[in-house]
Amino acid sequence: MKNLHWLRVALRSSALFPAAFGAALAAPCSPAITAVAPQADRLILKSECGSTLVEPWGETIVRVQKLPLGAPEPRQSLVVIGKKPATALKVTQDDKTVTAETANLQISADRKDGHLSFARPGEKEFLSEDARHSRMTATPSKLYDVAQGFSVHYDDGYFYGLGQQPTGLLDRWHDSVRLQQANGWIGLPFLLTDRGWGLLWDNASVSDVSVDRPQDGGGLQIKSEAAQSVDYYIVAGPNSDAVIAGYRKLTGEAPMLPRWAWGFWQSFEHYATQEETTGIVRRYRDMGVPFDAVIQDWQYWRTGEWGAHTFDSARYPDPTKMMDDIHAMHAHSIVSVWARIDQGTDTRAELEAAGALFPKIYRNVYPAGEGRWYDPYGKGRELYWRQISRTLGRNGFDGWWLDASEAELGGEWGQMREVETAAGPGALVYNAYPLMHTSGVFEGAKRDFPAKRPVILTRSAWAGQQRNNAISWSGDISGTWETFRRQIPAGLNFVASGIPYWNTDIGGFFGGDPADPAYRELFVRWFEYGTFTPMFRVHGTNKPKEMWRFDKDAQDILIRYDRLRYQLLPYIYSAAWAVTSRGSTMMRPLVFDFAADREALDVPDQYMFGPALMVAPVARKGADFRSVYLPGDGDWYDFWTNERRHGKANIDAKAPLDTLPLFVRAGAILPLGPVVQYADETPNAPLELRIYRGADGHFALYDDAGNGFGYERGERAVVEIDWNEKTGVLSFAKRQGHFPGMKPSRTFNIVWIGGKGGTRRIVYDGRAQTVKPPA
Repeated sequence: MKNLHWLRVALRSSALFPAAFGAALAAPCSPAITAVAPQADRLILKSECGSTLVEPWGETIVRVQKLPLGAPEPRQSLVVIGKKPATALKVTQDDKTVTAETANLQISADRKDGHLSFARPGEKEFLSEDARHSRMTATPSKLYDVAQGFSVHYDDGYFYGLGQQPTGLLDRWHDSVRLQQANGWIGLPFLLTDRGWGLLWDNASVSDVSVDRPQDGGGLQIKSEAAQSVDYYIVAGPNSDAVIAGYRKLTGEAPMLPRWAWGFWQSFEHYATQEETTGIVRRYRDMGVPFDAVIQDWQYWRTGEWGAHTFDSARYPDPTKMMDDIHAMHAHSIVSVWARIDQGTDTRAELEAAGALFPKIYRNVYPAGEGRWYDPYGKGRELYWRQISRTLGRNGFDGWWLDASEAELGGEWGQMREVETAAGPGALVYNAYPLMHTSGVFEGAKRDFPAKRPVILTRSAWAGQQRNNAISWSGDISGTWETFRRQIPAGLNFVASGIPYWNTDIGGFFGGDPADPAYRELFVRWFEYGTFTPMFRVHGTNKPKEMWRFDKDAQDILIRYDRLRYQLLPYIYSAAWAVTSRGSTMMRPLVFDFAADREALDVPDQYMFGPALMVAPVARKGADFRSVYLPGDGDWYDFWTNERRHGKANIDAKAPLDTLPLFVRAGAILPLGPVVQYADETPNAPLELRIYRGADGHFALYDDAGNGFGYERGERAVVEIDWNEKTGVLSFAKRQGHFPGMKPSRTFNIVWIGGKGGTRRIVYDGRAQTVKPPA
């Protein structure tokens, strides 16, 4: 990057304990600012210890990078790929402070010790660096062990994000999080607050983050075990959506998934023959149950050919025909591929010759055996993709299940520290393995199969991974009520870290028998919750968990929620476009929509699904009601009964086994489609459009061809719909855009809920029009 040569950045002046530089400097140094070098779009502060770069990335984002004197130029970021916009930076100075301002951020440096403070212009600072908890110590590996402390200048805030940790906590105050990838634990280096700012820590080594309230003697502390510099970004905005959008401007936008990916997925560890895999699709079609995807899990290969990316012909005589048969039934499939390769395979030899394998042979976690893992940090990414593309890609698979992408190696978490990658020491780039792995697969799939939007399911993640159409799942979890409860806040913190798409193994991976009544209850409750997660997928080991394995009472409930999911597809697909086009988030902790309601900010088991629906999963055995908090000043409607209630209230919501408490905001515009057998069955079918009275409302109804990348070239259509509560007018704006196959008109059956109710039917032909409820 052009501006890296400016980065003779000292470990933050304020962060410097001079003694910490004993290995780097001949004598202790002073962190006092000795020189100020303002540029048009950056500020460089120099001290005896090194340099600090203050660099705006737009009006609401600032980068801070610090290097000790004489340190080598850091490698380019693996995470930040955005183009830095030209941003004017106003610099003023006095004898105590150097201040840099954009239109929306003010950064002040104390001349005495160099520490930085952050504020909005005209407001009190919200964050400042804290020298007491900061250091940068040279290590024998020529890297640095760093710690950066911050003081948070208020004591009643809430922090979210940092990935997925199944601790049962939502609010990160009084929490300490280790950012280290492991099965079931995903570390992500983005922290979101309820006060309209977040922090991206651009360091992929194993790190520890802790947050304590100021009155408890703490603040925000980040420690990383390997670094070339201190490098972080402050992202500000008026609300959580704006902060997340800023994070994505830095690290990459989330592309559109194909429409079918929003349907129902069935998986099992594992379907073992071609007939068994196609038979799953056939059985769902015979049942008339909405269904879109079956997953081919691992061990489809011959013994000794793990990583060859080929099928055992005795069990899968014609994988291409298998995929043709699945597609003929209007379904799709993704296939499990690992970054681990058996020793005797041609793929291993090819990667070895290219220098794209880690040298160590690792013992398998399961089953018995040993193998090698490829290096995705350099040219190995492209070679690995070519290996899976020329076999599994040509077979016709629709996506990729990248299992054990932490990377698992030998299953002893921490082994990544020992390897040397194409991007540097494993200790330095440790957590970025899943980002690099998914990047190669996404980029190759988009290039080689342009008619298909890549779909990637993966067990781990790192900052920026949303740009790879990667959906993370929460790992190999147990099928217990306690595990289920902990998944809900874990998922909410994952999406609050900036990556929008996440899911769990519905019912848990380990344990569970559909014939056991106690497990049936757990599975039904988990399935209800899964209906309102970005990916709707059943998976597990031991006992298969297809719908027909359960008794009729349970089946009826599962089918009911499956059908509801398909009715919601126009709503979900439009919410996905908001994710892609505006940096929105689909599965939304309540802070995203109700930051002004303090009672809403630490509710760990409720969330918004899109802009209209609030989900309150039931995660207690034997429950027939649950306490629900209705946030905000507006009214809410029970989705099932249309009963209207006031906000800022706790209620006991009825929750028999067949009912997940589900609420709709007053002012919501909710499109519902027909029950279909697969997502693309009737893309232009009439829609029911529900208007929930009590507030003004807006909804952007989105559509496109459902697959491929025409939408990136403008082949898409958006209809802006507005409800004015005072005038009682529903307005349809002129349709914006067009795509191949789009019908010129669409029927809407409009249903007003609340007030006097009423229905109307209109045919919308793309021109602006208005409609009122019946008198």
